[in-house]
Amino acid sequence: TVCAPPSGGGTGFIGTALTQLLKARGHEVKLVSRQPGPGRITWSELSESGLPLCDVVINLAGENILNPLRRWNETFQKEVLTSRLDTTHLLAKAITEAAHPPQAWILVTGVAYYQPSLTKEYDEDSPGGDFDFFSNLVTKWEAAARLPGESTRQVVVRSGVVLGRGGGAISHMLLPFRLGLGGPIGSGRQFFPWIHIGDLAGILNYALEANHVQGVLNGVAPASTTTNAEFAQALGAALGRPAFIPVPSTVVRAVFGERAIMLLEGQKVVPRRTLATGYQYSFPELRAALKDVVA
Repeated sequence: TVCAPPSGGGTGFIGTALTQLLKARGHEVKLVSRQPGPGRITWSELSESGLPLCDVVINLAGENILNPLRRWNETFQKEVLTSRLDTTHLLAKAITEAAHPPQAWILVTGVAYYQPSLTKEYDEDSPGGDFDFFSNLVTKWEAAARLPGESTRQVVVRSGVVLGRGGGAISHMLLPFRLGLGGPIGSGRQFFPWIHIGDLAGILNYALEANHVQGVLNGVAPASTTTNAEFAQALGAALGRPAFIPVPSTVVRAVFGERAIMLLEGQKVVPRRTLATGYQYSFPELRAALKDVVA
């Protein structure tokens, strides 16, 4: 049995894809959510009665940072922090106190841990996590998940931009690109660490099933040298549309505030440890990934 909170968690974009894959692999999935229902445990039940018997706990919970409808103010920053830290603390505490702790505890964070750079290359052992709101968030988030002792295998997947049908980053981009109005963001020279939703779910499933996997894994495609301009060109090509109209950085800053850094700057992140575990990517190349997403 796998217990997973709803990116929102079990019912969000990543959670839905992961739940489908886990069920197809023969796993029973219990969702931790605000609402009670069949196959669900509520957060209040979790804090009162503790963790039900389960083999693995996966935490995907977190308010979408790049929601363009939300202003980047103190209230939203607080929501972004608490939606990640509170759920993670609560789950880690429940695991620690469980009479029969799960065999594995898997957390999904982000590559915002690594400092944006046009030249550096980062793998799972690279330093980071201490230079802005987002990197500090990842540090606090991963610290909240840490368990004492060795009885439960711990895995952290630092995810790149997730590409998939019906959600994630691509859902905001498709309309302008379909209209031929898409293009690179800002200079377009910044790296764009991405992963297909099928591979993020695949890495999580692999981490759950393979007992040798532990520690930090970068949840990015091996084609990590993609720049934002190359991504825009490939998305335009997948849609059969030109993609030459750049989005000026001033516009991105006006809409997203401090969050604009996540779009205007990027990191070259390589999945060295992920590949070393033996995980086989379904979508290692961008063109095939985008072809699948826009099909």
